[in-house]
Amino acid sequence: MKSQKAKVLHQLDGRPIIAHVIRAALSLQPQKIYVVVGHQAVQVEAAVRAEVSENELVAFALQAQQRGTGDAVLSARAELENSNSTLLVMSGDVPLVRNETLSKLIEHHNSSKAVCTILSVKLENPTGYGRIVRNDEGRFTRIVEQKDASEDEKQIREVNSGIYCFDTVKLFKALEYVQPANQQQEYYLTDAPAILLADGEKIEVFLVNDPREVSGINSRAELAEFENLMRRRTVRGLMLSGVTFIDPSHAYISSEAQIGRDCVIYPDVAIEGKTVIGEGCVIQSGSRISNSSIGNNVTIKDHCVILDSTVESNCSVGPFAHLRMGAYLEEGSAVGNFVEVKKSRLGRKSKSMHLTYLGDATIGSQTNIGAGTVTCNYDGKNKHPTVIGDNVKIGSDTMLVAPVSVGDGAVTAAGSVVTKDVPPNSLVAGVPAVVKKRVKRDK
Repeated sequence: MKSQKAKVLHQLDGRPIIAHVIRAALSLQPQKIYVVVGHQAVQVEAAVRAEVSENELVAFALQAQQRGTGDAVLSARAELENSNSTLLVMSGDVPLVRNETLSKLIEHHNSSKAVCTILSVKLENPTGYGRIVRNDEGRFTRIVEQKDASEDEKQIREVNSGIYCFDTVKLFKALEYVQPANQQQEYYLTDAPAILLADGEKIEVFLVNDPREVSGINSRAELAEFENLMRRRTVRGLMLSGVTFIDPSHAYISSEAQIGRDCVIYPDVAIEGKTVIGEGCVIQSGSRISNSSIGNNVTIKDHCVILDSTVESNCSVGPFAHLRMGAYLEEGSAVGNFVEVKKSRLGRKSKSMHLTYLGDATIGSQTNIGAGTVTCNYDGKNKHPTVIGDNVKIGSDTMLVAPVSVGDGAVTAAGSVVTKDVPPNSLVAGVPAVVKKRVKRDK
């Protein structure tokens, strides 16, 4: 990967590569998952634990020196060698393997009463992969790695995927006989099936048809190919469920995102994480939505950023708006050009349409926030709240110096600096703002 970062920590579809493998393992409802870690073990453990809700379900085995796949499995020997169980061995850099494939592998292993079953695939170009060598009767004889293969063996197209089922006890007995008799001077897990075969045990090979499903990621170029593959699958699935993409090749949609029927997604939109979007929404070009909830019939105009926030139905956002840190727009509300909403709630049918910062604020219903308004929430040490009531008119360029509240039906004149609470149904103006008169609600 030419990286300071461990390969399995690189991001695919918004999650570390190893997170995809862990999810596949979890889907099988295993008794235990053992993760062999080495380089950047602490970071890899953290990435794994983020995917596993039950801590006792996962354990970690440290491979102090990276001496091959056989040595990696031996790292978990103390916990597993006396376990009368079926052991499924997976690779941390093979993220697209499906639950159905793994289930069928295990089923074949158990029904055939094999001691080892190897998941294989046929490739047009098998360069770099270990070959499955069979005898004249088509039975497995051994796995030979690319660098140790003869010219004839290099012509074999059936390759080892690196995914296996083993009888756990017999695997660890076989690993005692694995020697680093190869160019890499590594202990190959791939030697174990031949050792078991020589000991009279039954070895099976389970062939799958989709090479991508069992392919590993070994470079940034391959990572980009996998990203593109997952994106195309996700977008196609959404189109089949009733979502319109103006240009499907220029939309990035997380596989965890949910988008309702009759939504229209413009080019260059990114919808990340576990975002949920309702029906009939329009997401225009250049917008990014991450881990947020969007209601029905919402319009997100060009170049908006919405992070960890909620937008209820019939709202309008943007263009060039920024919602973050739990921003909440209630039904029918609107924010417009260059408005930032941070950790604030905008009430039903309230509006803030131009050049405004709303931070740590609670705003009532049917309130209008004039252009250039700022909730001055930070005093240099602490953040403070601003509370604005219902049916309030905040004049352009009003500075609301928190902590401060503005009562229902109040009005601030343009350019006011509000440093004290504003009574309901009053007009304030000036620097600092003072009450000028009462305001009749019907006016």
